[in-house]
Parts: sequence; C-alpha cells; structure tokens
Amino acid sequence: MPEHAMEEPRGAGSRHARDMHRDIRIRAAWLYYVEGLKQSDVAKKLGVNRVMITRLLSEARARGEVNIRIKSDIAPVVALQRDLEETFGLSRAIVAPFPDADGDPTRAIASAAGAYVSQLIENNMTVGVGWGRTLHTMLPFIEGRATEGTRVVSLLGGIAQARRFNPAEFAWQFAELFNAEGYLIPAPAVVDSAQTKHALLEHCGLEQIFQMAETCDVALLSCGGITSLTTSYRVGHVSEADRQSMIEAGIIGDLLYNFVDASGHPADHPVNSRAISMPIDRLARIENKLLISGGPEKTEIMLALLKSMAPSVLVTDEITAGRLLDAHSPNAPASRNAERRGLPA
Repeated sequence: MPEHAMEEPRGAGSRHARDMHRDIRIRAAWLYYVEGLKQSDVAKKLGVNRVMITRLLSEARARGEVNIRIKSDIAPVVALQRDLEETFGLSRAIVAPFPDADGDPTRAIASAAGAYVSQLIENNMTVGVGWGRTLHTMLPFIEGRATEGTRVVSLLGGIAQARRFNPAEFAWQFAELFNAEGYLIPAPAVVDSAQTKHALLEHCGLEQIFQMAETCDVALLSCGGITSLTTSYRVGHVSEADRQSMIEAGIIGDLLYNFVDASGHPADHPVNSRAISMPIDRLARIENKLLISGGPEKTEIMLALLKSMAPSVLVTDEITAGRLLDAHSPNAPASRNAERRGLPA
C-alpha cells in the first residue's frame, strides 16, 4: 500500500464492513468522476453527508482507484505557462487545458491546482487559505495524507448563509485532508461597522490569528470579479446597491473581501472598513502566494493582483491565460497572440 493511502476503517468488526466501505468509495468515485454528479447529489444517492464524500473521493485517488488520463498536445499550454512566468515574474505558472471560451473553467483549474497542492504540503508547514467556488472544487482533486505539525489558517471570517462555500468549512476540510490543526476566524466576514471590526480585532483574539497567518509558508487564494453575481454577492453581505456604489467607486472585484481598484489596491469605500479578513498589505508579506482563479469576469482583477500582490504561482486555464497576456500587452501582434494559443494567425 502506498504510504500516502488512507487505511480501511479499523475496529469495524469484520471483513464485511471493510468491503462495504470499499464499495461505497468506488460508487462515490463513479458517480462523481464518470457520471459528473455534484458532491451533494452523490451524498444524497449514497445516503451519507457531503464531508464523507470528499473523504471517499480523496481516498479513492490516493489508492489509485481513480486514473485520469489526458490525451492532448500540450505544447501551446506550455508556451502560455512560459509567457505568464516571464510577463508577470512568476516562479511558476500552471495552465489547465480548457479550449472552450464560453465554458466554465472552474473544474479544469481546480484539477490542476489540486495536483500541485497535493505535492506542496509538507510537515510543519503553516498554510493560509482563502475561499470560493474554485478552491472548494479543488478539494476532491487533492491527494490527502497525514502530516505532522501542519497548521491551516483561514484568512477570512465566516459566511453564515453560504453553506456550500463557507470559508470555515473549506479550511476545516482542507485541514482534515492533511491531518492538520485548523485555525478559524470566529467572526462574520463582514460586520455592521468599523467600530465593531475594531472591537473584535482588539478584544476577541482575532489579531493573534492574523499574526499567525502573516507567517504562513504558503497562502492559497482566489479572487472574484464585480461585474457578475459572484459568491460574495449571493450570500447577502453586499447588497446590489452596495455593488453599484462600488462599481462607481472604481472597484473591480475582491480578494478575501478586500475590494480593490484597477491598481489592485484597496479602494476608498466603506465596505473595506467592515471586512474581517487578512488585509491586502499583510497578505503581500507572505512570500509564497498561489492565485487560483479564472474565467472572463475575473480577467481584470487577476491582472491587477498579478501586478500588486506578486503571487509566486498562478493556476488558471488556457483561455484566461491568453486574456491576461493580451490585456497586459494589448498592442502585441495578432499573430503572436494566435501562436500563443496554438491557433493559426
């Protein structure tokens, strides 16, 4: 058995119990990877909770029971990776093959990110984690294993209404994959006033968590655009009126509820004084930052953050990669932009 594989349940009392565990694991993998059901739907079909499905899928991958084969000419993708690294000063760019300009690249990005993160986590590492649909989708693509001395720190307060994409839930599930200690921010992501935020930071121990986060070995981040109804706006913390006022103030999106302008810096807007999250200036001090994101509505904010936050690693899809490079160098010859995608000029 590989050293990273999870063990069958012990103390179940019989070989029959182990066989049942294996059977449900394989059924979960089939429904998720082959039939393409959502984890919540798989959980309903199998009569277990969604956290158990996440564990079963991770275990199936760790045991080699899930084998994903990619048959593609990746030369254009490799060229995109090199261009991104050179253009934005990245130590590494990971571009997921995804040629559908009108499709949703979330799953492709999550798969590529999960493979990379699986190899990244080590003993005695402190990992700061953000939130969002892409990061949650990444969970079943991570090959979990037991580590020692690993800490996972949430970089954002809780979202009570967002049951599926709650920052606390993601941090906890990620910590479970690596048998790590989890540290959550026991406060809402957005509070009613700047005074409430100040009181929570000063008197409820939140500043200690932020100090721990500032010393992270790596931070896993995603971002959201403002022109579409992203996760941040579906949960009710930011009203449509607030969203319109932010657009008028030049805000293009958010990173951990830090709402930024086209320069990638926090905008002068009241919402930024009410967010309980790791501030942009402190996030910037973390040396190893992964930006995991993609999609047409995120091109502008990703470009801003690549310049202002200087992430060390970018994980995105090939269409978004091309858009980022085009936006950075809009006067580049069309033939070069086409060549970058492996298309005829």
